[in-house]
Amino acid sequence: MRIAIIGAGNMGSWLVESLCLDYEVGVYDVDRNKLKYFFNSRKFLYYEEIMDFSPDILINAVSLDKTISVFDEIISYLPEKCIIADITSVKSGLAEYYQKLGRRFVSTHPMFGPTFGNVKDLSNENAIIIAESDEEGKEFFREFYSRLKIKIHDYSFQVHDETIAYSLSIPFSSTMVFAACMKQQEAPGTTFKKHYSIAEGLLSEDDYLLSEILLSPYSLGQVERISEQMESLIKMIRSRDKSGLKAFFQMLRDNIGLKA
Repeated sequence: MRIAIIGAGNMGSWLVESLCLDYEVGVYDVDRNKLKYFFNSRKFLYYEEIMDFSPDILINAVSLDKTISVFDEIISYLPEKCIIADITSVKSGLAEYYQKLGRRFVSTHPMFGPTFGNVKDLSNENAIIIAESDEEGKEFFREFYSRLKIKIHDYSFQVHDETIAYSLSIPFSSTMVFAACMKQQEAPGTTFKKHYSIAEGLLSEDDYLLSEILLSPYSLGQVERISEQMESLIKMIRSRDKSGLKAFFQMLRDNIGLKA
């Protein structure tokens, strides 16, 4: 199988390195300097070279805001049989795009990302494969993820974005509130340092990605839940409601499955 990968950022580079020993892999990036460090793979300088390569699958690993525009640029250089793939963390608009395009596609989401994931050991990580995808494309990613011991979830486009709104918008918003309260004061506590490290990782992400996750149609309700719980906590602190706090703490433990 011949695989072309567009975008040699963190995720694109990981894909090249993870696939090049088992498949014939080629990689393209507008920044040619990123291509010089790859081994056992072809480096494409022009889209015409991808056409000559005639890939069986093309994985679009560019940033979220450029995903569709890059598909539009390259689609005429691909053979009709080529499956096109995206790895975006937000799928808004892609279902309609693929339907209009009329090409075989596979949409997936490796949920570990380059910021927090340990790509040397992915046995505790997860990936989503979109159910509406082409069967051959789904099987390719299923075998790839299984080889790396990544847990696989099969979701529709809609369920994916609903799930991501829950699993990302809540921690993202909470971390942003934490960062918004920062001041120039050293805090030696271990818990503080852990939260600070998470904030650093989150805020190293692209602004467009952060915005798209928060502006997902399913995110507002999740963020409002944070506001509601904060208001409840503030009331208990103001009234020095120890019994209320005790019940609140127990509810938190129950929510995360922590036994007393």
